[in-house]
Amino acid sequence: MKNYLSKIVKSRYTYMFLVGTIIWYLLKTLQPNLSAVNQKGNDFFTSVLLTFLIWEGNLFLDRKISKYFSWTEKPLIRIVGQATINIIYTGGLIYFALKMYDKFVCTLPIETSRQMLSFSIVIGGLVSLLLLATEISSQFFKQWKLSLIEVEKYKKESAEAKFQVLKSQINPHFLFNNLSVLSSLVYTDADKAVEFINQFSKVYRYVMESNEKELVELETEISFIKSYCFLLEIRFGQGFRCNLKIDETDNLKLIPPMALQILVENTIKHNLCSTESPLMVILKTEQDYLSISNNVQLKNSNEPSSGIGLKNIKKRYHHFTDKKVIIESNDSFFTVRIPLITAP
Repeated sequence: MKNYLSKIVKSRYTYMFLVGTIIWYLLKTLQPNLSAVNQKGNDFFTSVLLTFLIWEGNLFLDRKISKYFSWTEKPLIRIVGQATINIIYTGGLIYFALKMYDKFVCTLPIETSRQMLSFSIVIGGLVSLLLLATEISSQFFKQWKLSLIEVEKYKKESAEAKFQVLKSQINPHFLFNNLSVLSSLVYTDADKAVEFINQFSKVYRYVMESNEKELVELETEISFIKSYCFLLEIRFGQGFRCNLKIDETDNLKLIPPMALQILVENTIKHNLCSTESPLMVILKTEQDYLSISNNVQLKNSNEPSSGIGLKNIKKRYHHFTDKKVIIESNDSFFTVRIPLITAP
């Protein structure tokens, strides 16, 4: 890493020297009367030194301004502000340097001094603007590259999350449990068996249809979770209860598809469901959040939680909002609060 940084610094100094040489050549070519005034090469040294001070000074100012104005958050203010500061800095530096040159190195005729000052300020200003344009281009391509990486990262995470959800829905245990429940209902309650089949088909249809969607309306997700919870209530009887307290004004807000299924699934995975101690799951909207709470009655299992479900939800939310997924836990209740995203 040190070698890499060293190469960058060396290449920058090389560019500075080349630019300084070009500026000196332009001065000598466009202001030939300077050659007769100074034959000692001081003008070449001054040109290179000024180029170094302008270049490094502008880079220093760029780092300082970055602390207060971001390229991504306030691009127009950043461009106008930095261009103004750079030109003022460059013009002031050239004026001061040429005054010192005129006083201590070589006294120039007044007309020649004015021409040299004007020409130097113009060239210095152009160099500053060129550096600014280079920085803007660099920032643009940097952000463009980062955005592409973010998009690909999101696609991967979203695909992984959807795969996990789909896998959990079509794994043999899920099918076996629901088919076992269905086979029992066929002999004991034909009407409920028909309803079970209808809800079971809704669950699978939603899984398939939402697979390609990034966000869905809360109303749609709630309709799905009702079908899903119906299957769980039939399966566990009095051992599982789901209570929905959804404000209708939040129906058109958005959430990642299958997020609620993952959270409800987690409550079943980690807690006991029994008639004596029912597992109560409460879904409630409040202040642009949807909370999923359950009473804690952990299973006697030494197997630690992988946390994959919650991690997937957090990663998916990261791409749509700055609001965080909130997890609250105590001895009695476990609550996950997920943001409700307002449609643009």
